[in-house]
Amino acid sequence: MKEILSFLTLLGKNNNKPWFDEHKAQYLEVKKRFDAFAMAFAQGVAEFDPRCEGLQLRDITYRIYRDLRFSHDKRPYKDWFGVYVCPGGKKSGMAGYYIHLQPVTSTYFLCGGLYNPTKEVVKSVREMIMLEPEQLSAALQQCSDFTLPWDAALKKVPQGYSENDEQAPYYRLKSYEIYKPITKRDVLKKDFLQTALADLRRTHDYNEMLNRSVDYAREMY
Repeated sequence: MKEILSFLTLLGKNNNKPWFDEHKAQYLEVKKRFDAFAMAFAQGVAEFDPRCEGLQLRDITYRIYRDLRFSHDKRPYKDWFGVYVCPGGKKSGMAGYYIHLQPVTSTYFLCGGLYNPTKEVVKSVREMIMLEPEQLSAALQQCSDFTLPWDAALKKVPQGYSENDEQAPYYRLKSYEIYKPITKRDVLKKDFLQTALADLRRTHDYNEMLNRSVDYAREMY
């Protein structure tokens, strides 16, 4: 991981095509290393979440080239690596397991759950919360060191849901990812892959509840 983080740090400070072209061979080498890590991560996830079996590299990793068409930020390259393992792959809209490495901003984290779902899925998740509060509480308790995105939540409980419900705070959520910050030191440890898998394994029950909600939304809406 040291070589991967070193390259990403340099890229973050030299995010332009001439520098990238000059260091293309180094990029291809660190990409090869990260791809191997990503596939090992996917295989590890599949051991505790069979819905994630059979994913290929293209299903779980991201291109380094940024889409600049609608962005004011014209830096051509992403200065981070991420791997997202979920049923059907990263474009499926399903809850899953994510690792993010962005050394130039010291941003490292593990993430489970469901990011930025459609309004139909949000409705389905809220119904799940209403109908299965004990299961949700138990699932979140297993990963209590992960944080829900409260900063982006609605200020008030949405119409149609009771403010007196014990689960009312969860109805305010618009996205259902849960994340755990980690450090560069964590990433550089020899057992980082095993530690990340152990941490994210604890989000499995939460992910499974969310994915049942996704399935239901697709059937109903």
